[in-house]
Amino acid sequence: MNTTATDQLPVVVIGAGPAGLAAAAHLVERGLEPLVLEAGPAAGAAVLEWAHVRLFSTWGEVTDPAAEKLLAPTGWVKPDATTYPTGGDWAEQYLQPLADVLGDRVRLGARVTGVSRVGRDRIVDADRETQPFSIHIAHADGREDRILARAVIDASGTWAVPSPAGGDGLPALGERAAADRISYRVPDLKDPAVRARYAGKRTAVIGSGASAFTALALLADLAKSEDGTGTHATWILRRGISGSTFGGGTADQLPARGALGLAAKAAVDEGHADAVTGFRTDAIERDGEQLVLVAEGGRRLAPVDEVIVLTGFRPDLTFLDELRLGLDERLQAPTALAPLIDPNQHSCGTVYPHGVNELSHPEEGVYLVGMKSYGRAPTFLALTGYEQVRSVAAAIAGDRESAERVELVLPETGVCGGAGLFDQPETSEAADGGGCCAPTPALIQLGTATPAPSCGS
Repeated sequence: MNTTATDQLPVVVIGAGPAGLAAAAHLVERGLEPLVLEAGPAAGAAVLEWAHVRLFSTWGEVTDPAAEKLLAPTGWVKPDATTYPTGGDWAEQYLQPLADVLGDRVRLGARVTGVSRVGRDRIVDADRETQPFSIHIAHADGREDRILARAVIDASGTWAVPSPAGGDGLPALGERAAADRISYRVPDLKDPAVRARYAGKRTAVIGSGASAFTALALLADLAKSEDGTGTHATWILRRGISGSTFGGGTADQLPARGALGLAAKAAVDEGHADAVTGFRTDAIERDGEQLVLVAEGGRRLAPVDEVIVLTGFRPDLTFLDELRLGLDERLQAPTALAPLIDPNQHSCGTVYPHGVNELSHPEEGVYLVGMKSYGRAPTFLALTGYEQVRSVAAAIAGDRESAERVELVLPETGVCGGAGLFDQPETSEAADGGGCCAPTPALIQLGTATPAPSCGS
């Protein structure tokens, strides 16, 4: 991709979420022209789907420096760096203003359906690297389009593909048939219709990460409210309960994340939730108006009215089929990055900042960044994504020295998928509390990303 003609083409960024818009800001700072393609109707469309969830990272940890520079001339004022935004705050006060500044460089309602090299499927070697990328787009109005690009940054995230309830990674038997009683998102209990769905009901919560913690805490609060009498949660974990199950408490450098784990522990301790361990869901059966979860081996649980599945997310790789990606066979993350984030080998605290070297593929000029770069791993932080796109933009601009330089220091305890507590804490001081256990993974999108993915299951 060294021809002059190709160098005049834009860098296509897939996804107008936190990582995608930050990538565009860094490209602009480098004098490169980005084109951001967003399938949704607004910037941060995925974040807006968990607008009710409060991040456990502060405003100071979820904005990108290059984006701030781009916003500054507009009179944009960064919110108090010590406070915790909700997903809605993040989208409305940062992501949408950033998209507005980028203007025509952001196209909404533009879903990428395929990426390839011009005239080359994944089999063809001849002159492959000299050919620009061909990006096929389906627009919200039904039109189809194709544009050419010098490089592709896929920041489309994983929000659209939640993992199923089945312990083998596939949907449990009967899961699809029971779809009317199953949700894969943290419920917004401020919405009257959603609140009525769970109030006074028995709900199974499947998952062991921050999203599951959030759901348990919300349901416990509902149980304590006037209209929530009879509300009860059955918390289903595929593993047993250990010292690290509820996270790091006061030892966590992200206080709100520690408080979130403690709130989930309180839900169990106070009797608003029962923990069921060593349960790998094999089937979901109808029992009249209720559902019965059945584990591998035939173990059956008492009937519940609703099921919330928070077992993580997966990357959609289908539209990248004609590219030569180097992906780990387990995590579906870039091969060089996977050993750093593999939950089979590392705690969240051992993941360190990384950039273009870990994100490159056999197909030169294509990069998966943000939540998508982590594949199925739950250890992503917004700050990590911002460092990724800074490095990638530098590499595309030809500044290899900057691309390979680490410019980020992460909290020592690390973080991974999920989000913080709803309305509390409002400030970092308010988040502190008693502690237990060891570090827990945190958010994504942040804050990736993130709502969002649960850390482990």
